[in-house]
Amino acid sequence: MTIIHISAECYPIAKVGGLADVVGALPKYQNSSKISSKVIMPFYDNKFTQSNKFEKVYSDSILLGNDREDFSILTLVNNTLGFDIFFVDVPSLIFKDYVYSSDDTERFLAFQIAALDWMSTWKKLPDIIHCHDHHTGLTPFMLQESNKYEAFREVPNIFTIHNAQYQGWFSHEKVGLIPEFNFDNVGLLDWGGQINPLATAIKCAWSVTTVSPSYMEELKSAANGLESLLSSEASKCIGVLNGIDVTVWNPETDPFIETNYSSKNIIKGKSGNKKYLCDRFNLDYNKPLFAFIGRLVLEKGADLFPESFKTIIEDKNASILLLGSGSEDIQNPLTELLANNEGIYNAFIGYDEALSHNIYAGADFLLMPSRVEPCGLNQMYALRYGTIPIVRSIGGLKDTVKDISEKNGFGICHQEITVPSIVNAVNRAIELYTDQKKYKNIQKQIMALDHSWNNSAQTYINLYNSLKHPIND
Repeated sequence: MTIIHISAECYPIAKVGGLADVVGALPKYQNSSKISSKVIMPFYDNKFTQSNKFEKVYSDSILLGNDREDFSILTLVNNTLGFDIFFVDVPSLIFKDYVYSSDDTERFLAFQIAALDWMSTWKKLPDIIHCHDHHTGLTPFMLQESNKYEAFREVPNIFTIHNAQYQGWFSHEKVGLIPEFNFDNVGLLDWGGQINPLATAIKCAWSVTTVSPSYMEELKSAANGLESLLSSEASKCIGVLNGIDVTVWNPETDPFIETNYSSKNIIKGKSGNKKYLCDRFNLDYNKPLFAFIGRLVLEKGADLFPESFKTIIEDKNASILLLGSGSEDIQNPLTELLANNEGIYNAFIGYDEALSHNIYAGADFLLMPSRVEPCGLNQMYALRYGTIPIVRSIGGLKDTVKDISEKNGFGICHQEITVPSIVNAVNRAIELYTDQKKYKNIQKQIMALDHSWNNSAQTYINLYNSLKHPIND
């Protein structure tokens, strides 16, 4: 079986969020199941493309409205990713030093059209086309409706929603950019008076998945305007929990961290990494270290950090380290906190992949008070490194973290998204930390949890097979 994943991101080539991690790992695990899983993504002007070599495998041009755009399909020379990957190079539109901008309609339409045009030339069409997020949301529509892609009518396609907050809306004035189709079916493109790629994909895809079972349920009541659509299409929707790439996220072999370790020598290993962090950021090693890694945005609950951190800092029972960037309204007060709290609180504004690995390895607790969390990977990384997650029970966090008050529980969970809830959760964690025997047992317990892609990759394979061989055949 040949699976084609179409995505705007793929780790380690271009990463903005968790989408990249999923697309960079799922094909690898599917290939290990004797399935040929490949990725098609845009060709950006970034550090990865600048430092690697590529060869051209195809070239042509597409018609985008009234404009003709040249494109090429490139492949990676000396590929060590574990799966085949192909790049759509549209120099005038896609080859930029960014992944996303304020208006990407033409960019991602060109990407999708060029990918489908190229696949149309293959002697054997893929068995499954798996699209990811709104940047590829018009692909299921074009496969079903555009005259030039009629050969794909019987090829099953799946659409995965990684984050329903972003839907790729654009005006009906741009409908002419889409390859010719029966205009009687233009309503498939519309939601709320605009062309909505995410809504279109939900309508047209053979199957729709989200990145956790709980997030799928939550979308029926909170999907940024798509609630009724998802409820009406519920019969073809399924939540499949994301996994993590345990070859990349492995404290025994991780090249980024100061001290490699396993569950057998976790105390020594985490101690070495925590000492590195505390020395680098001038924090007290003897206090429990709480960390946050991620975007400083409302979705992540980061707007509550300034007030929450002030309360935690006043008690002087913990150290706090933050890695992230985002909204200036959130970022600025967190930066201002640095002035009078040396030795207790520190922050790295920006993103640093190596530092993120060190934080997972060295922190005692990871904060994730999210308002919205479709799946969340950070809590799984933390568990893999023996760092106890403190989460709001929502989306994938609800599916992956069990509170210590429950039987075999291993995390700190809270239901509300308020300052008191965050502070109370931190105080519960501090109380756990004082019971070092229980704390260390939980560390060993969580390192043994399996959040690899093995189970989820097989779930997707089962879904692919069900679409290829429907029960009612």
